[in-house]
Amino acid sequence: MDTDRKFIRLPMPDPSLSHAGRWLLNRRDFLRYGGTGLSAVALTALLARQTLLAGTKPSWRPAWSPERPHAARPPLSAPRAKNILVIFCSGACAHVETWDYKPELFKRNGQPLPGPDKLITFQGENGNLAKPHWPFRPRGQCGKMISDMLPHLAELADDLCFIHSMTAKSNTHGPAENQMSTGFILDGFPSMGAWVSYALGTESENLPAFVAIPDPRGVPQVGPNHWNAAFLPAVFQGVAFNADQPIPNLAAPKEITAAAEFGTRDFLKLLNDRHLARHPADSELSARIASYELAARMQLSAAEVGDLATESRATTDLYGVKDANPLKARFAKNCLLARRLIERGVRFVQLFNGAYAMGEGVGNWDGHKKLKEQYDVHAPILDQPCAALLKDMKARGLLEETLVAWVTEFGRMPTFQKGASGRDHNPHGFTVWLTGAGVKRGFSYGGTDEFGYKAVENVCTIYDLHATLLHLLGLDHERLTFYHNGTERRLTDVHGEVIQEILA
Repeated sequence: MDTDRKFIRLPMPDPSLSHAGRWLLNRRDFLRYGGTGLSAVALTALLARQTLLAGTKPSWRPAWSPERPHAARPPLSAPRAKNILVIFCSGACAHVETWDYKPELFKRNGQPLPGPDKLITFQGENGNLAKPHWPFRPRGQCGKMISDMLPHLAELADDLCFIHSMTAKSNTHGPAENQMSTGFILDGFPSMGAWVSYALGTESENLPAFVAIPDPRGVPQVGPNHWNAAFLPAVFQGVAFNADQPIPNLAAPKEITAAAEFGTRDFLKLLNDRHLARHPADSELSARIASYELAARMQLSAAEVGDLATESRATTDLYGVKDANPLKARFAKNCLLARRLIERGVRFVQLFNGAYAMGEGVGNWDGHKKLKEQYDVHAPILDQPCAALLKDMKARGLLEETLVAWVTEFGRMPTFQKGASGRDHNPHGFTVWLTGAGVKRGFSYGGTDEFGYKAVENVCTIYDLHATLLHLLGLDHERLTFYHNGTERRLTDVHGEVIQEILA
C-alpha cells in the first residue's frame, strides 16, 4: 500500500489549496508541515531567551549567597520605596460600602440592576440594587467621598491614593487570595513578599526579610500560601507571627549553659559547612542553616521587637491597644508590631485583617447574608488601629521610604443576594488604595460603572498592581525572574503594566 495515499482530515479548510485539497493532506506533507512548525516554535523560544525578539527584556536574577541569603542587594534602578507594608482584608471587603461612592445606588435602591434578568453570581441569583448601609461624606481637602463605616481611615483621605478599577480573575476566595498575594489563582507560586525578599534581601541583620502577621482570629482561607516561597529557594519564605503568638523557643533551656550552647553551635556550623561544600546546590540545607543562624540572632531582637511595653501610653492609646473590645485591642497590637518591624528595617510586612476559622462572615469580610450586622463587628476592629498605624508611620517619617497597600481579594455586588441582606462576590471591579513612598496623595484613579459593578475607566489588574509595587522598589517586573521547570517565572506571569498615572 502506498502510505502517501493515506489521508488525514483537517479540522478547517486551507484556502491556499485547491478545492479538492482543502480538506485533505497526505501523510508526507503532514509530517513536513508539522516538523517545520515545531522548528519555528523552538527558534522563537531560543530568540526570546537571548532577547533577540522585539520587546523582550533580559532576565535579571539577583546575586545572592546561600551563606547570607538575606543580605541587602541593590535594585535594578533607583527605588522610591525601601519597604512595603500590605494590609490584607480577607473575605472581600465591599467597595460600595466603603470607598466607592455611587449616588445611583441611593437613587435606585430596590430597583433591578440593568442588564440580564436573574443575574447569577457566586452563590446564586441576585436580588435588586441595594444602597450602602452607611452614608458617604466628603473628606479632607480633596473632598473624597468616603463612608462613615470607617471614620478614622476616612480622615486620612488626603494621604491615600485610590485605585477604583481593580479586577481579579476569580470569584472564589481561595484562588482570588492566591492571585492577590502570588499573582496566580493556582497553588504553588511564590508570594510577592518572597519575590521581594529574593530580589532585595533586607537591611535588618537580626530580623526576617519578610514577616506575615496573621489576624488574632486565625489565618486567611489559603493560609501559608500568602507567605510561601514555592519554587523560590526556601529561605525566602515569610516568617509568620503576631503579637499574641510571638516566635516560640527563642530562649535556651535553663539547664544548658552559655558555654555549652556556643560550643554546640560552633560544632554544628562546622558540620553544616562541610556538608554544604560537598552539596553546594542544596538550597533546603542552605535555607535551614540560614534560618538557624537568623534564629540565634533573633533571640534578642525578636523578643525586643515584640515588647510593646516600651511604647508610650500616648502611642498605645492611639492604636487602641487597651480597648474594651478584646479583638480590636489584639489587632491594634498587631498594627503596632507592624510599625516596629518596618522601623527596624524588615523589607516586607503583610498584615492580615480577617480569618476563616470562624466561618463565613463571622471573622472576616465575607458578608453574604447579614452584611450590616457583620460589618458593624469588623469595621471597628480595622478602623482605629489601621488609621493609627498610618498616622504613626507618617509622624515618624517612615512613609517617606515605605509604601503601604490596602488590598482585598475582590469586591462585592451592588445588589443584595436574593432573599438575603448581604452582597455576593464581585471580581469585575473593586477598590484598593496605596499611600506613602512614591505615590500621589488625595488622588483617585480609574472607576467602576454607575452602580459599582464593573470597572469601566482605566481598568487595572492585580498584575498591574504587582508591577507597580515592584517598580517603586526599583525592580522591573518583566526582568525579575526565576527559572523553574523550563520556564522563566515572574510574579506577573506574562502580564502587567506599571500604573504610571498614580506615581508621584
